[in-house]
Amino acid sequence: MKKSPDRDAEAEPAGDDALAPVGWPDRAAAIGARPLDASQGAALFVQLWQADSHALDLAPGELQRLAGFLDYVSVPAGAQLIGQDEQGDYLLVVLEGRIAVERVPAGGARTRLAEVRAGDMVGEMSMLDAGSRFSACTTITPCLLAVLEAPRFEALMAAEPRLALALLASLARRLSLRLRQVGARLSALLSGG
Repeated sequence: MKKSPDRDAEAEPAGDDALAPVGWPDRAAAIGARPLDASQGAALFVQLWQADSHALDLAPGELQRLAGFLDYVSVPAGAQLIGQDEQGDYLLVVLEGRIAVERVPAGGARTRLAEVRAGDMVGEMSMLDAGSRFSACTTITPCLLAVLEAPRFEALMAAEPRLALALLASLARRLSLRLRQVGARLSALLSGG
């Protein structure tokens, strides 16, 4: 029996259900996400992009066009945005609020890996490589989010290659930073520190 993702769902590793992809429309309906005014969402996205040291400089018109490929939503606290080990094809940009990123290893206790805030992204790895989600992401506070689904990203690549490249460069820089942080933690653990 397939579990439906809802705000009370636990972030437990999925078994055979992990093969069924969970798209944003299904997740949004299950958690009670409400559409956010597109101009308000785009203004927040543009403001965060301009302040982001990982993002390439884009002209105001380019930023507006990039923002037009995103959907914007408001999500209540306690909503599971991404389930551990599920298949997914969307990424989320936090415009306002905080999200817990957690993992539950087989037979282990829930571990908080990170807490993300405005300007951070979650779900990008699975959207890019079609792999399963590594961790669960649950809103700690009410959040405003920008959503980019894989088909919209493909449309962005076809229609606006420079903007798609700017987004990919931002993702690559963030992933590289995250990998370096994990490497430093692993090194400290292995050296007994």
